[in-house]
Amino acid sequence: MYVILEGVIAFFLVAGGVFAFIGSLGMAHLRDFYMRLHGPTKATTLGIGCMLIASMLYFWVTEGKPDIQEMLITLFLFITAPVSAHLLAKTGLHMQLKHIDETGGRPPELRPEEIGEKPVPHPDRGHG
Repeated sequence: MYVILEGVIAFFLVAGGVFAFIGSLGMAHLRDFYMRLHGPTKATTLGIGCMLIASMLYFWVTEGKPDIQEMLITLFLFITAPVSAHLLAKTGLHMQLKHIDETGGRPPELRPEEIGEKPVPHPDRGHG
């Protein structure tokens, strides 16, 4: 029984390390701010989450009870990472940071009338 649990724990540790490494590579090698957001917010979050789950399983097996602190850390990590990524992306748009053509917001599969030059008006503020 312990051999299976050790295998599961090892799997989560290796998967966490791989995700964290890929996220770090993405942050170092992607070309602009908007692409670099995906490294720490997607892959690294999964990596740290896998490592926390592995740690939680290990201490559950060795001590016989689940560790609530690691569950809370994992929960807060998965809640705060998307929120911070959203706020960073909005800040980048507000500051009009430079981007490469692939992240310019004009994907080739959209028709010209779907893109528009002006932002969509807010329903409460009218059309001006």
